[in-house]
Amino acid sequence: MAHGVDAMAISPDAVMSRLAGLHYLADDSLATAIFLAIRLGKPLLLEGAPGVGKTEAAKAVAEALDRDLVRLQCYEGIDAAHALYEWNYQRQLLAIRQSGDAEIDIYGDRFLIARPLLQVLQAPEQRVLLVDEIDRSDHEFEALLLEFLSDFQISIPERGTICATARPLVVLTSNRNRELAEALRRRCVYHWIGYPDAEREAAIIMARAGDVARETARAVADAVRDIRARPLAKPPGIAEAIEWANAATILEKGGSPWPEAFRRAIGVLIKDEEDVHHIEPEMGRIIEAAMS
Repeated sequence: MAHGVDAMAISPDAVMSRLAGLHYLADDSLATAIFLAIRLGKPLLLEGAPGVGKTEAAKAVAEALDRDLVRLQCYEGIDAAHALYEWNYQRQLLAIRQSGDAEIDIYGDRFLIARPLLQVLQAPEQRVLLVDEIDRSDHEFEALLLEFLSDFQISIPERGTICATARPLVVLTSNRNRELAEALRRRCVYHWIGYPDAEREAAIIMARAGDVARETARAVADAVRDIRARPLAKPPGIAEAIEWANAATILEKGGSPWPEAFRRAIGVLIKDEEDVHHIEPEMGRIIEAAMS
């Protein structure tokens, strides 16, 4: 095994420590879910609101394990051709025309376009497969994915069955826009990622932001927690909180006083017009309360 796998397979504390070294601050429950997914060889299903760090968790796990990350971004209408494989028909036709009377295998490797699921099967070493936002796909695709996860193999009519050279670690994320099938949930180690408390979010900002003072990180964490409690269409995620701290720091160094720097940088925190109109009148009070 690679050193990363050895370290991550020791204990949840070891997972937490290794991820912290990569500036991803996982709590004990998330570290335990990751540890169990690795040790049990089961997919890890991470659910939570947009922006809580689900995708970043998968990226950090891949880096901590010293494995390549293969990402399958789901969307409405995704099908097997986008997830598994498809044939390069234009190249096949061109090869047939150029071959004349000579026989040619139009189902050779050079005509096969491997999509993410086939890529992880063909990889000579273990990969981390990220199936991002599975809840955006339809039930038919979910069933296809469930079949893939059952045996880690696919059948190509023209080529036969292709099995995984090395079984991947699979991380699925969901914003819970729709309920996933019970069969898929039962196959996974499950974890819900919520927004961190103010203390943990301040630590995350300090770990991942550039030149941000501790007091600024704490003020941002407190202010963002207040803002998320309001009825917004798109509450800011952790990434937006980090960007807000960085942007306000840049403006402050350029001469803007702190309350004004936070207010002027609102465009990196709030990304919806109606939310901006809702928050702007309260921004001064929110910032003052956070900095007090």
